[in-house]
Amino acid sequence: MTTEVVVLMGGRSSEREVSIMSGVAVSESLRDNGYNVTKIDFQNGDLLLEQLVKKSPDVIFNALHGKYGEDGCVQGLLNILGIPYTHSGVTASAIAMDKHMTKKVLDTSNILFPDHQILTRDDLSSKLSIEVPFVIKPITEGSSVGVKIIRDEKEINFKTLDWPSNNLLMVEKYIPGRELTVAVLGGKGLAVTEIIPASDFYDYYSKYEVGGSNHIIPAELSEETYGEALKVASLVHKNLGCRGVSRADFRFDGEKLYFLELNTQPGMTPTSLVPEQAAFVDIPFSNLVKRLVEEAKCDP
Repeated sequence: MTTEVVVLMGGRSSEREVSIMSGVAVSESLRDNGYNVTKIDFQNGDLLLEQLVKKSPDVIFNALHGKYGEDGCVQGLLNILGIPYTHSGVTASAIAMDKHMTKKVLDTSNILFPDHQILTRDDLSSKLSIEVPFVIKPITEGSSVGVKIIRDEKEINFKTLDWPSNNLLMVEKYIPGRELTVAVLGGKGLAVTEIIPASDFYDYYSKYEVGGSNHIIPAELSEETYGEALKVASLVHKNLGCRGVSRADFRFDGEKLYFLELNTQPGMTPTSLVPEQAAFVDIPFSNLVKRLVEEAKCDP
């Protein structure tokens, strides 16, 4: 049995607080499973390298979210050090973190996406061709950070947007309907959850605050649509080269199922969707994190 596990958490992204919550929950569970656990709050690369060389763990549980922890950077360092780690490797992480690249890679997979454009903030006023309603989101952020929904032309005032002018943004046709998500573990979709946010859309608060959203599991869908969601989530996981656990997000307009994005480092907080779906199919949280540790590896 692997004994020394380092849980990487915190980080420098806008999702730092969520990562800490995930890391604490994972650490407690792994200790209960009999592992020797050290938590490392990732602050900078030089310090992390020094800490990992000194500790020399058997496995890294990657509980980081967002930039550096979810985009292939930390994964590359761990590959160089030869320390097995949980979740996806460099390539899958980098692709999934970039919403535009994800869609380009999946373009030949017969997966339905909302229409979209990639623009800079400065280009929004002159080159935007998608009509309202639409969603504007940074192409490399998670947890709904920076997402804006524009439902009416009167709401359009691009000068007030707070993104850097040179950042690439995805403008995506807004799909009215239901918010669905599917966790994939070991290449297999676990369940379909419908998310009903307390606010007008599934924002950061809805995802991580108690009472921020209501989760209906299993989602009340036709057998055909439910099966399609499981199938597409598993296909995305496979075609992007993911491993361990991932989570695919969808919109369903009553007729068609639209894939939005894939999260290779889904949350492990008390309100997170992946542990909830795992429990629904009789995989307790302790077994989930133990399995991820046991299946940890470096890229070949």
